[in-house]
Amino acid sequence: MTTINRPGLPGDLPPAEVLWARWALIAVLEATTEGERERHHRTGTWVDDEGLHLDDSGCTWWGFAPRGEGRYVLFGEDESSGVKWHEPPVDMLAGAPDWLPHEQLKDLASGYELGCVYWWEDGAWARASYPGTLGDDGLDCGMSRFTDRADVLRTIADEDHGATSARHAESLLTPAENRRLTPELLMSLTADPGGRQRDRPAVTRALERAGLNRP
Repeated sequence: MTTINRPGLPGDLPPAEVLWARWALIAVLEATTEGERERHHRTGTWVDDEGLHLDDSGCTWWGFAPRGEGRYVLFGEDESSGVKWHEPPVDMLAGAPDWLPHEQLKDLASGYELGCVYWWEDGAWARASYPGTLGDDGLDCGMSRFTDRADVLRTIADEDHGATSARHAESLLTPAENRRLTPELLMSLTADPGGRQRDRPAVTRALERAGLNRP
């Protein structure tokens, strides 16, 4: 069981490419044409031209985006985060590189909508320094679902995502992590979730956006 500290530490997260593959696979399994058309407040897990997203329409939302070769930004909020209420205020962008989307992040922070920011560069995660009095930044509750591989496999195999066995879940996750997952393989190893037919065109588009089937 992978443990995330409270508050989180950069070393708690898996490498960015691994985190991307796990998150993206869940997004692909949830892909629907109807969801793609949502323009107001989309919920669930999805991928679009901006990156990966997670929103439970309640206590947690997250974004994960590539920012050029070998660079990623992870940001979001879980209600467990004490960052935005901490006194003195925590500057989540202190020491952050110039390539982060600073204006977007500052806008979220000014609206009390941001709980933490992590970035990946030169093969390592980093974040701003926290005061010793900060109890939690929300990383655990937000990202633990992707940091532990066993948890990811259980999610893939559950009735909402449609893999029919733990073995089939492994047969999906491994090629996703290796960027060799095809629509044909995914469709062959998963059942229709919740009794509905899986949306193959949306699944294919999501695979391409996420880059899980690189040639």
